[in-house]
Amino acid sequence: MFKAANNFDVLNPENGVLMMTCREPNLGFFTKLFRFTDYKRMTPFDIIISDNQNKKIISIKRGTTFFRSDVEVFDENEKLIGLFKQKFFSFGGRFEIFDPQGKSLATLQGKWTGWEFKFLKDNNEIALVSKKWAGLGKEFFTSADNYVLKINETVPENDPLRALILAAVMCIDMVFKE
Repeated sequence: MFKAANNFDVLNPENGVLMMTCREPNLGFFTKLFRFTDYKRMTPFDIIISDNQNKKIISIKRGTTFFRSDVEVFDENEKLIGLFKQKFFSFGGRFEIFDPQGKSLATLQGKWTGWEFKFLKDNNEIALVSKKWAGLGKEFFTSADNYVLKINETVPENDPLRALILAAVMCIDMVFKE
């Protein structure tokens, strides 16, 4: 109820084992304060995604925003690996995903009617994010949401696009749904 920081756990959907954690450890006083107002969607964030051994994998950063979000994604060494640029007018939410040089890699497109987001590359679906129903008690009494991410096997295991897809999923709530 009084959560200021964005905190997520990434679980294996088959067995429930913790795979990664996403934490926002360095919140400033004014950011915390504004998170409890109608200006929550405008506040900056700096999220660190770590593996289950607490080793940093990537970080996701956004400054203060007013109309649209531009988000930067960094690797474990703070090297820029990609950018997200929110479309100004889009129903359901939309990000363009770019590499560090500004080359378009994919698009995250949401449906205005619900909680399903597709990652498209050359008009082909490469990943899908959908909301998983958590039950009436959890949905009604908490702000916790459960999402399921499925990345198509056409995206190679070592492709940096996989890390950008994961980072974009973490931004769905903070940019589109808060």
